[in-house]
Amino acid sequence: MRVGLRNMVAALAIALPIPALAQLDGNSDEAKVAPYRLPDPLIAADGRPVRNAADWRKRRRELIALFEANIYGTAPRAPKPRYRLDDQSDAALNGLATRRQVTILLTGREDGPQMRVLLYLPANARGRVPVFVGPNFHGNQAIHPDPAIHITPGWVTPAPGIRKGSATQQSRGIDKAEWPVETILKAGYGVATFFTGDLYPDGDGRVAESIHPAFGTAASDPQHWGAVATWAWGLSRVYDYLATDTAVDRERVIVFGHSRYGKAALWAGARDERFALVIANNSGEGGAALYRRNFGETIRVMNNYWFAPRFKTYAEREADLPVDAHELIALVAPRPVYVASASEDWWADPRGEFLAAKGADPVYRLLGAGGLDATGMPPRDQSIQSRIGYHIRTGPHALTASDWAQFIAFADKWLKP
Repeated sequence: MRVGLRNMVAALAIALPIPALAQLDGNSDEAKVAPYRLPDPLIAADGRPVRNAADWRKRRRELIALFEANIYGTAPRAPKPRYRLDDQSDAALNGLATRRQVTILLTGREDGPQMRVLLYLPANARGRVPVFVGPNFHGNQAIHPDPAIHITPGWVTPAPGIRKGSATQQSRGIDKAEWPVETILKAGYGVATFFTGDLYPDGDGRVAESIHPAFGTAASDPQHWGAVATWAWGLSRVYDYLATDTAVDRERVIVFGHSRYGKAALWAGARDERFALVIANNSGEGGAALYRRNFGETIRVMNNYWFAPRFKTYAEREADLPVDAHELIALVAPRPVYVASASEDWWADPRGEFLAAKGADPVYRLLGAGGLDATGMPPRDQSIQSRIGYHIRTGPHALTASDWAQFIAFADKWLKP
């Protein structure tokens, strides 16, 4: 039976606290969620049912094209890059890690667009290492107080240690709570990250400062790639580099992201099948949450620059979208995928994230990969570690140590021998 293709709200019995004041005019009233019907991922564009893996390969191509045309935009082909090793230490973090800082010359030229990658690997690793790869919000120096991390030279959104859009020494480690680097290393994984501002500064009206001019793409094109697609494209460029590093296990690279970067991680994992496992934390609408539920953040209030121009035309007519988030998650199949919510994060619509994960279940089952082993949302802080994984953590929109404990356990289950 195909589970998750109908409105399952009535079957769920979890009470999510709703703040008294709505944030940015999003919908915080469950009563305003009208009945809806999700498109069936296992019905092809010509109306034929998808019956086997070969049919799914064709359907997969259809879905990617629909997501490109209507939501994310179409990214250009990646040119042949060059890599410049700017820093290497075999005794970083008091001997716990090796550290590399690498500049990716995206067009192969020193005067072209560049992205800076920070990579930590366990110093005592035996053999090639699996790696978590994710974008960061405030520059590589923000994820850890390691004084050797290069400070990003680009424009940075406001935060402690950011002065007039520029990162300073005081910004070192400001986001370390979201990046428990030592814990990840001790679990046997590497950590790779890049600052999204290297590709597309995370602010409205900054496309001229992005890499887009270097690729000659036109913002007037209805399928112009937005910031989310740009960041996702960058995650694949990090994979390209990691595949050249003999210390990295290219078969066990995990793409993850939090919040808007969870949207990018899901799209990167959907398009790029080289990623072995995909994690989206509190990604909300444009990520793991269903559009048709029209709860929390909605298309009408989302940032324009994140998506293709056509996307905003679906505001307040979400039912006309030819795809929905359950099909985005299904594009990861049969690889493991993990969706994480937070109980107080109504803006990201935890129920909609769970329902989308459940809606991807039929595709995983068709491919013989298992699926989401739950009929309703689990209790808070209890992880479902099936092929489609899920948890709802107690607390607000955040990326916490308890989230990471579940991510590591999920990776251990599906990627370690």
